Amino acid sequence: MRRYGPAVVLVLCAGAVLRISLFSELYLRYVQPGLRPYLIASGVLLLVLGIVSAVAVGRAARSGVGHEHDEQGHGHDHRHGPRVAWLLVVPALALLLFPPPALGSYSAEREAARYAAQGIGTFPALPQGDPVDLTLSQFTSRALYDSGRTMKGRTIRMTGFVTKDDDGTWYLTRLLISCCAADARPDKIEIRKADAPAVDSWATVTGTWIPKGKLGSEAAWPPVLAAADVRQVEQPENPYEKR
Repeated sequence: MRRYGPAVVLVLCAGAVLRISLFSELYLRYVQPGLRPYLIASGVLLLVLGIVSAVAVGRAARSGVGHEHDEQGHGHDHRHGPRVAWLLVVPALALLLFPPPALGSYSAEREAARYAAQGIGTFPALPQGDPVDLTLSQFTSRALYDSGRTMKGRTIRMTGFVTKDDDGTWYLTRLLISCCAADARPDKIEIRKADAPAVDSWATVTGTWIPKGKLGSEAAWPPVLAAADVRQVEQPENPYEKR
């Protein structure tokens, strides 16, 4: 079995990659949707390499090449490779059996918000009708930099997960990514006039914007929403927003 170690590891890694990218939407926990074809291609390539490696080892075993090689005293060089390769089985099996969840409140709280006074200007008018569905990044951009105050008096609806401060203040939060979960940056909105759901649960909040601080200043962060309705929802298929 040891001689098949590298082939088994390649097949397991291929299965893990294909499971999250080809046979499910789990890849959205880790990367942007546009990277799906590359994940599928990588999984297929790993699978092909694993099969080719297993076939090559099988042919060598049947022809007696491996036995003759061992008799010449060189077999020990190849036994170390499989031992190291087996270490990759653990993360591959973890991804196959217990895919890690999307980043949540812990990741959001690790990075402090730092906004410079830049990008202040006018924004397009919001669509007619209330409530208006916005992403958290759209809301925070307008709250921080929109000199026209286009959200004032409008009813806004957004979805995110719940985070809390030690003092009980709670936020609707979303992680923004450019490429994958490794470059995630949190966006959050302070929610007032409503009780908080459980931390890390997902909620859709409807309410009105409460302006605060000077545009583009740290005093304007985080923006505030006076909630009129808070409803717990399931985590969306894609838990991240694109930067």
